[in-house]
Amino acid sequence: MSDDRRKPYPFDEFEPAWQKRWDDEKTFRTPNPGDADFDASKPKFYVLDMFPYPSGSGLHVGHPEGYTATDIIGRAKRRQGFNVLHPMGWDSFGLPAEQYAIKTGQHPRVTTEANITTFKRQLKSLGFGYDWDREIATTDPEYVRWTQWIFIQLYNSYFDEEAQKAKPVSELEGKGWSREQIDAVRLAFIHEAPVNWSPDLGTVLANEEVEEWKAKGHTVERRPLRQWMLRITKYAQRLIDELEPLDWPEGIKLLQRNWIGRSEGAEVHFDLEGHQVTVFTTRPDTLFGATYMVLAPEHPLVAEITTDAQKSAVEEYVAACASKSDLDRGDLNKDKTGVFTGAHAINPVNGEKIPVWIADYVMMGYGTGAIMAVPAHDERDFEFAKKFELPILQVVQPKGDEDWQGYTDHGTAVNSGFLDGLPTAEAKAKIIEWLESEGKGVRKIQYKLRDWLFSRQRYWGEPFPLLWDKTTGEHTTIPESELPLLQPEMEDFKPTGDPRGPLVKATDWINYSDQFERETNTMPQWAGSCWYYLRYCDPGNNESFIGQEVESYWSGGTDSKGIVDLYVGGTEHAVLHLLYARFYHKVLNDLGHLSTNEPFKKLVNQGLILGEDGRKMSKSFGNVVNPDDVVRDYGADALRLYEMFMGPLEQVKPWQMKGVEGISRFLARVWRVAFELNQAGEWERSSKIQDVPCDDKALLKVVHETIKKVTEDIEKMSFNTAISQMMICTNAFTAADVVPLKEFTQLLHVLNPFAPHLSEEIHARLGGAEPLSESAWPAHDESALIESEIELVVQVNGKLRDKITVAKDAPKEEIEAAAQAAPKVQEQTEGKTIRKIIVVPGRLVNIVAN
Repeated sequence: MSDDRRKPYPFDEFEPAWQKRWDDEKTFRTPNPGDADFDASKPKFYVLDMFPYPSGSGLHVGHPEGYTATDIIGRAKRRQGFNVLHPMGWDSFGLPAEQYAIKTGQHPRVTTEANITTFKRQLKSLGFGYDWDREIATTDPEYVRWTQWIFIQLYNSYFDEEAQKAKPVSELEGKGWSREQIDAVRLAFIHEAPVNWSPDLGTVLANEEVEEWKAKGHTVERRPLRQWMLRITKYAQRLIDELEPLDWPEGIKLLQRNWIGRSEGAEVHFDLEGHQVTVFTTRPDTLFGATYMVLAPEHPLVAEITTDAQKSAVEEYVAACASKSDLDRGDLNKDKTGVFTGAHAINPVNGEKIPVWIADYVMMGYGTGAIMAVPAHDERDFEFAKKFELPILQVVQPKGDEDWQGYTDHGTAVNSGFLDGLPTAEAKAKIIEWLESEGKGVRKIQYKLRDWLFSRQRYWGEPFPLLWDKTTGEHTTIPESELPLLQPEMEDFKPTGDPRGPLVKATDWINYSDQFERETNTMPQWAGSCWYYLRYCDPGNNESFIGQEVESYWSGGTDSKGIVDLYVGGTEHAVLHLLYARFYHKVLNDLGHLSTNEPFKKLVNQGLILGEDGRKMSKSFGNVVNPDDVVRDYGADALRLYEMFMGPLEQVKPWQMKGVEGISRFLARVWRVAFELNQAGEWERSSKIQDVPCDDKALLKVVHETIKKVTEDIEKMSFNTAISQMMICTNAFTAADVVPLKEFTQLLHVLNPFAPHLSEEIHARLGGAEPLSESAWPAHDESALIESEIELVVQVNGKLRDKITVAKDAPKEEIEAAAQAAPKVQEQTEGKTIRKIIVVPGRLVNIVAN
């Protein structure tokens, strides 16, 4: 829309004014227990957006979709009598800011704060009802303090297997455990792990980051490095079990369960050239069909068992695998590769020698880094065996007439010695019993979940609050009184290639004392983003990460399923963020710092908003729509309403500017019900608006239908259908000769959470003394919805001629009289004799005349 066109209503004048008023008056400030204006009698409602990473490009129109949904709910709940907590903040540590600092020399904090300023301006321009007094950023020193404090709690805890919960390691000290024993069970521990190391970025990358940075031209290789880890695997079963009661999409629950990957089976011991190698299998009943073994290329035994004849081929293959990510290696569709080591293992059930290969589809990070290959009944093993011409032996007979080659389902054991003839379940039980009795294996429950790699080699991240003894090599935490520990001031952020990270250059900072030096790794971005929802509750607390009374109130009691009542965000965080946040929460609950064992009661994922070309919005595609442009041309309310009207919140939807124009026309119709232009070109109150009782029953019915439906649809998050109903109501007002002020105001009440600027402005101009945001939510009148009259079709000799409206309980004689009196019926029956009148109750009247 060009600037010289008259806007359909003056949104550019009143939208900024209302935003300033909400800011100045702190309209959406939410008091805490202990505040003078706190009302403990109100129920609480905590609605949360997944907080954004403030990138340099700012928001695009896909971002406000979830934010608008939570704002509608938050505004409505607030007016329905709830204490609503609806905060916003910034996930502000991150590799992009560090990379920009490396290129430009500008400190990451400067870049990050500038990006936050842009994001905050954009969010305020959309009129979201956030409590900005609770704003946090993960880079704030006070926030860093409590992130580091949480790490210290993890460091000073272990998982009690019997109690299935975290407990302080001080309990073990009291039982006489040695330092070495305690370090081996800490929830935060040091470990040499194979990681995705990028030499040019100078840091470790998470698996999900690898493809992004490789696509940008950076190299990534697998390398074993000393890393801090979190023992999330101890919570694997609880993370599965305690997921079930949550009101989350079943698809997200399934993704979490699959990521954790619970498997029941057996560990089996194989003799391999004088070594014992243990493999885990969910199908121990197929052990007789194990015709070869595969080790991960990085398995520590590979170099030792490889024969001289195979040494060069093995070394070349191992080097090639080092540059591949776990995602690359785990791709089921890729061509299978591998190399024979020249060594052989002994199958424990039949004593047969089987060849030992290495292949990239087996990884040290999963299981034991070794598998028994049963190619007859495993898809990957089958393809591998076919390619390298390895033996394929059937040991399961399918239930039907399916081909046994590659058959992976249950059946009957064959070619399996003492298992022959047994169905799979019985064969499993019998072989496990045999393995345990022979000392060749044990029953085992295993999880695919790996311990959380918690180290990054970056400057722009939380430093670990840890010290290393220069003499003994032991680690310990710094005193809590020294928190927060911030990064040293540096001007050069470039990676050195040293896997200890760029902080190695800060020699004075590293040297804590004559006895101790600091840890140079920093924490991942997840460290701060996994507990931010807790800090929102009590952001100004200097004594605790969250006060006990505050936590108790916002949690809603010990029987609550979580502290956050509604969490809305994208599916890109379906696994890791949610899993890590749940882990943090459970540990803090175990240690007595929280009263609930889950963070998020209800989770909703909004669908992606695509560009007008049907592709994901991206600068590279040139299809990004900036919300600033939409707000400039159509107003914030039009953007908000359009994003909710596009379709169900969870669906993927393409952006269409014509759709924004349509919503803008709807809002203009609401405006023109109330105002009309005078000769001076100014908006003045419409003569249709009158402060009189509504005697139009049909109009009254539409209004109360709208109140009822919008209220119910907000609760169901069916925002598009709520908007459709408000359009119907607006059309009814537009068609009316008189618009009763009371009933029109009720439309403004329910429109308010969707289009807060327009509704507040109209309400104020029509004399509303109290802002809609401060007034109670309207209740519908059930009696107004009762149909007192019905419309009947009137036919003459079977052909439609007219329609009549009669009382719902009108007697037959009254209906017949009304039908005969209808003008068009009289035209058709004039000069004729009415022979018969047939009344079909509630539907029609047919007059037979000739």
